[in-house]
Amino acid sequence: MEVVVGRIGRAHGIRGEVSIDLTTDEPERRFAPGSSVVLRPREGAPRELVVGASRAHAGRLLVTFEGITDRTAAELLRGGRVVAEVDASERPDDPEEFYDHQLVGLTVVSGGRERGTVRQVLHLPAQDMLAVTTSEETEVLVPFVAALVEVDLDAGTAEVAEVPGLLDPDAAQSAGPES
Repeated sequence: MEVVVGRIGRAHGIRGEVSIDLTTDEPERRFAPGSSVVLRPREGAPRELVVGASRAHAGRLLVTFEGITDRTAAELLRGGRVVAEVDASERPDDPEEFYDHQLVGLTVVSGGRERGTVRQVLHLPAQDMLAVTTSEETEVLVPFVAALVEVDLDAGTAEVAEVPGLLDPDAAQSAGPES
């Protein structure tokens, strides 16, 4: 199963190095020298890349891929998604971390009853969000933070805290302020 581990950003310098916008908590594993990843470019066919080197620089990860030797070649990679192959049964080392494919399809429970299904995981700049299709067939976004969501993969559930309006925004708006 493929897991998106980053997106290629701007070229850095003139020797083919690129910045990586990470979507993995394991960059030292996914971008270790000699490891293989697949680039899924915005256009064109996917291609396998081998990491030549990686290093932290000014809060970013900079990576050199074998065969990408100049700035022009590096710029052609920009915007591509970097994916790694992961066994479907594999779980991250940290019990509070999950792969997206493990979350999609979980039953959302709140207040002791089923409220919907996780449809997608969105990796936004501020925080990750769960796109949930509710029992009423509407879609809501739930911040994927420990204070609001507790995941139990074995049970197949994502327990969402009972917060007024979180899973039913229309109900919170129609209630309005009390007079």
